[in-house]
Amino acid sequence: MTPETALTEIGRGLELALLLGAPPLLVVLAVGVIIGVVQAATQINEPTIAFVVKAIALVATLAAAGHFLLGKLVAFTVDLFHRIPHLIG
Repeated sequence: MTPETALTEIGRGLELALLLGAPPLLVVLAVGVIIGVVQAATQINEPTIAFVVKAIALVATLAAAGHFLLGKLVAFTVDLFHRIPHLIG
């Protein structure tokens, strides 16, 4: 395996990690900002409220997009396994 091939595969893996992590992180970020604004406007500074709402948003996001994300991960893994002989030789 050449260094260029290794870097290409590492790049593809990092790109997939970004694709898989972006939807849940963006949803939790948006919910956190909205909850922060609401808490600042109402002067209710209870950290439990923000945590519970973000946790519910994360679970809902994973329930909605989990099939897509898992499909991408499985497709990448199967493709990588099929390319192993070409990567080694």
